[in-house]
Amino acid sequence: MAGALMIKTGTKLRMAFDVPAGQDPKFNMICTFHKAVDESAFLVSVPMVGGKALLLDENQKFLFQCGEGDDIQVFAGYADAEVKMGIRRYWKIRRVTEQRQFIKRADIRMKVALPVQYMQETWALNLDGEIDKENGETMDISNGGLAVCMNRWFEVGETCVFTLPRIGTVSDGIASIDVVGVVCWMREVPKGSAFRYVAGIQLRFADMDERRKMQDYVAGVKKRYRL
Repeated sequence: MAGALMIKTGTKLRMAFDVPAGQDPKFNMICTFHKAVDESAFLVSVPMVGGKALLLDENQKFLFQCGEGDDIQVFAGYADAEVKMGIRRYWKIRRVTEQRQFIKRADIRMKVALPVQYMQETWALNLDGEIDKENGETMDISNGGLAVCMNRWFEVGETCVFTLPRIGTVSDGIASIDVVGVVCWMREVPKGSAFRYVAGIQLRFADMDERRKMQDYVAGVKKRYRL
């Protein structure tokens, strides 16, 4: 869990019902941040829908958004209880492990399913002195990020190495590349899916050469799949 939210009392938060992975939430509700209770919970005003107070549902997951422009923060939680303080009522929100830091995207994300392998450098070596990579699949890809379906849960902020596959033949295709990415958000996927989770990955490049290699790879994927 990330640390306590650094949000001022009285800040307006845009609020949305959670949606399945791959869909865009509709931030069409407004609430007001009151205060943090501890590192895992905070109080907000009871959201209004159509002029009426929204009924509390402990099983409903919500997304909260604050910030503007290039720095928008999104965090998730469940309403645990309704709290009365004087004449005012608040919802106590219990945060869950999903804190996404969005930047305005200059790169278009292309929806394409590519088999990938991933690992953390801290994973133990096998008997052959190699790290056992795990398999996943991209949901989308861009010059600066990925959405990857996988069967392992990572905490927000963890760093992984992803191996993107060769596309086409050796003589006429795109070579596989390794890229380093930071987990920006983590979600469960609906039951019955091939994978258990999907993660949003922001790529990190050591230099312009690494960045250009990724750009060339994405351009090759776009051309190959006519995206």
